Amino acid sequence: MTTPVTTPVTAPDARTPGALAGLKVLDLSRVLAGPLCTQMLADHGATVVKVESPAGDDTRRWGPPFLTEDTSAYYANVNRGKKNIVVDLATDQGRTILGTLLADADVVVENFKAGTLAAWGYSDNVIRERWPALIHCRITGFGTDGPLGALPGYDAVLQAYGGLMSINGEREGPPLRIGVPVVDQVTGILAFSGILLALHERQRSGRGQLVDSTLLDTVISLLHPHSASWLADGRVPSRTGSAHPTIAPYENFATLDGLFFISAGNDRQFAALADVLGEPTLAVDPRFATNPDRVRNVAELRAILTDRIARRRRAELSERLLARGVPASPVHDIAEAMTAPQVRHRELVVEQDGYRGVGVPIKLSRTPGHAAAPPSPAGGDTREVLAAAGCTAEQIAEALESGAVAAREDGPTCRGGTPSGSA
Repeated sequence: MTTPVTTPVTAPDARTPGALAGLKVLDLSRVLAGPLCTQMLADHGATVVKVESPAGDDTRRWGPPFLTEDTSAYYANVNRGKKNIVVDLATDQGRTILGTLLADADVVVENFKAGTLAAWGYSDNVIRERWPALIHCRITGFGTDGPLGALPGYDAVLQAYGGLMSINGEREGPPLRIGVPVVDQVTGILAFSGILLALHERQRSGRGQLVDSTLLDTVISLLHPHSASWLADGRVPSRTGSAHPTIAPYENFATLDGLFFISAGNDRQFAALADVLGEPTLAVDPRFATNPDRVRNVAELRAILTDRIARRRRAELSERLLARGVPASPVHDIAEAMTAPQVRHRELVVEQDGYRGVGVPIKLSRTPGHAAAPPSPAGGDTREVLAAAGCTAEQIAEALESGAVAAREDGPTCRGGTPSGSA
């Protein structure tokens, strides 16, 4: 296998205006889906203000590892590039300040329990009437109405409810949670997409609208091809481990030095695989000549391939298969993936000002996004944010004195790579 690259890539020049430069976003969300969505907006130039309660975002304490005393690596990876203000929305003055911040925003993203904003005086109708151009992105578990409307939902709960767990795991083993919070993350990406659609439509109409994102909608959308198969024939899909239910071979195999994944998605690729393995006649064997044949006889095919592949090493096999146009890869661990030469070439790991993080996955040629400033401490930009929203020095002082807001201008900036403690 190729020796991993360890030198981090510097992020694109922060002076280049992003595609969303000038857009003002109010981030009222916490945990993952909302913060990831707003970080993506910040990465592409939007000015994002994150509002935290005095208790702070739950994920600040989701560790170790911790990058500062009160900031976990988890929090830091989805909250860079945002201004931070602490507002106590349980107070009348805090809710008044929320109105001031809403008036200054193009987009607001929130994932409160259903009815929370309405109880504070900011129902959907009020938002539409007072700020008709505002784009309101709401992220919930199940939506706000229907049999499960307004009930809480976390990523793993929706993986279970939406059937995703049922198709993940080994055939004879139990259903398993996918090892990353895929439902939360994709919900954040879909919310980002919905906001961009609403912004595009606003150019024509001048009006904002509600972007209604739910974890339930996301998880059901992720079930392909199992959902398509069930809709076609009514059979409940079973777990297949690393294998694919309708393509063969498409799974992990053991080599002399670790697991290796092979995806031969068409007959040409399978013929090339058979040739590289020294078994060219497999491609014309009636049991394996076409993909439907291979799927029907996958147990026999798997036994033959397992024997041949077990004699090879990952690097040699990868090089030969890729040269023949067969998609294949060693099964990397996280360290191998994050230091892989192509990952670094694509600038998917960045380091700047002491911050280390995942790079920007959306690449634009003229207005490239960039991993902006490291996450601010809670309340680190309170005075600046309130002043920018039109509050006077006297109003800011009064809000600080009352406890409706909190400021921490001298707090430490989050730094990656040097954990400094634990909760």
